[in-house]
Amino acid sequence: MIENHVNHKEEVYYQRFDPFLRFMHLIVIISFISLAFTGMIIKFSGIGVFQILSQIMGGYEVTGFIHRVAAFFTFIYLVAHLVFLMYNKKVSKRSFKYMFSGENSMVPSKRDAIEFWQTMKWFFRVGPRPDYGRWTYWEKFDYFAVFWGVIIIGFSGLLLWFPEFFTSLGIPGEVINIATIIHSDEALLATGFIFTIHFFNTHFRPDKFPMDMVIFTGSVPLEEFKLDRPRQYKYLVETGKLEKRLVGPPSPIFVKISRIFGFTALSFGLFLVLLIIYSMIFVYR
Repeated sequence: MIENHVNHKEEVYYQRFDPFLRFMHLIVIISFISLAFTGMIIKFSGIGVFQILSQIMGGYEVTGFIHRVAAFFTFIYLVAHLVFLMYNKKVSKRSFKYMFSGENSMVPSKRDAIEFWQTMKWFFRVGPRPDYGRWTYWEKFDYFAVFWGVIIIGFSGLLLWFPEFFTSLGIPGEVINIATIIHSDEALLATGFIFTIHFFNTHFRPDKFPMDMVIFTGSVPLEEFKLDRPRQYKYLVETGKLEKRLVGPPSPIFVKISRIFGFTALSFGLFLVLLIIYSMIFVYR
């Protein structure tokens, strides 16, 4: 049955991401870019270009409001994702041990360290390409970076959002000052990482340049999937689960809309990188 699909590979795709995960990623993109853009305007409010950008947006009150709305959606998608994980665990009837150490686990393992070293050798053409599974080491790193960001940046932001409430609970005022530094610098670090390292790993790799569309369309051609994730393909064939994930190609109009949105987000991210470089030069010159 699989061979029949392979013979019509131009019409057969593997569905890698479900609609819910793609929707969550869409919310992550919009909320993160909103947070990064408005946050930089607030952080570098003494620099002329950011004052101009704030005026274009309607002033710092509007900028701050957009920042807080985006922060609200950040906590929403975090909670929604945790509920999704628990729901999947219940439906699949798998143990927590499998979630943390199974073949499809997002938790880093010894194999990821090995594949990282193999990837470095592959980059320099002194070794073969690793047989990646469902998740690569860089995808796992990005995944947990979101949790780290929400915990460190998100909760320090809550302290700044409601300082009177938290100080009324007995939290010293000095903690608010510390939270200001942590929130600002960690957010700048996260912005720089996402729009450079994450962009390279996901979109600027030679085999995906200029953009990997799978997170938007949800599916990838079967032949491409076999080459990109050989260990997962083998696992799906051996367990008889491949057929259930085979779908037709996404509609051309949906691909076009996804491409427009993706390149817009990509361009905006690169624009923010330029703003970061400009700000660092301006501040530390």
